[in-house]
Amino acid sequence: MAILVFADTKNGKGTKSGFEAVSYAVKANQGEVHVVCADRIDGDGGFGNYGATKVYNAASVSHSDSQQLTAMVAAAADKAGANLIVLSHDATGKLVGPRVAIRMKAGMVAGATGLPQTGSGFTVRKSVFSGKASANIEVTTEKKVVSIVPNSFGLHASGGSASVEAIEVSAPSKVKVREFKPTATDGSIPLPEADLVVSAGRGLKGPEHWGIIEELAKELGAATACSRPVSDIGWRPHHEHVGQTGIAIRPNLYIAVGISGAIQHLAGVNQSKVIVVVNKDPEAPFFKAADYGIVGDAFEVVPKLIEAAKAFKAH
Repeated sequence: MAILVFADTKNGKGTKSGFEAVSYAVKANQGEVHVVCADRIDGDGGFGNYGATKVYNAASVSHSDSQQLTAMVAAAADKAGANLIVLSHDATGKLVGPRVAIRMKAGMVAGATGLPQTGSGFTVRKSVFSGKASANIEVTTEKKVVSIVPNSFGLHASGGSASVEAIEVSAPSKVKVREFKPTATDGSIPLPEADLVVSAGRGLKGPEHWGIIEELAKELGAATACSRPVSDIGWRPHHEHVGQTGIAIRPNLYIAVGISGAIQHLAGVNQSKVIVVVNKDPEAPFFKAADYGIVGDAFEVVPKLIEAAKAFKAH
């Protein structure tokens, strides 16, 4: 019996979310871990280093066609004899996971935050009510699909390599890609994969002041983000919007500058391990959710944080 992981790739290598899904599958201890991925890969894509023993590669399948990806995962599951499919609860996983579950007549846990408990049955923990509570979901079907929240389990390299088998998918693509525009062209870290995030809101007073946020992020090796009003009025691109209606993130450190902390924003960031809030309003709601808070003007506080980060790096 094997666990099949559907993993994303980029430039011939697995992504952080893909490696995390493999690490999760290894810890689930339900059998050998096999991986299926689309597009070309170099060697085993790096998946063997995280515990996978076999990689199925469908080089002709498009990342942009969820129907083709679904057919690919189902075909690989048949080859592997897998009754458990693991994938990341990211944009692609949210499209593919439910399709795979329907095709395989499998029960699904979407957005898992815990490993399967198999002492009596098969139960997986997930967050509910925008992270305010947890629920234990029991899956009783023979086949199961579990998507895991990015940055919930970390990476666990074990060394080693995996064998690679090319597979063909007969499902024709119904998607025509006319143009591809990457959300970031500067090599920055995708928000769902970022361990550190520096975010800002309307307290920055305008897009011309975003330089201090970008500089702090650069010194910390962090990704940048923003609140919804900031993206709505065009100060920052929409792919930086974090919150309930944007991207939900779980970084190790989330620094919020000039963000009041509306409930919709908190719903997308409250699973961060450490939250630091900078706001000149001592009554800002965000302080109630913060692990650390600084009451002060962003234009005075952030430059001092940049200096401190530079001094730390110099040592």
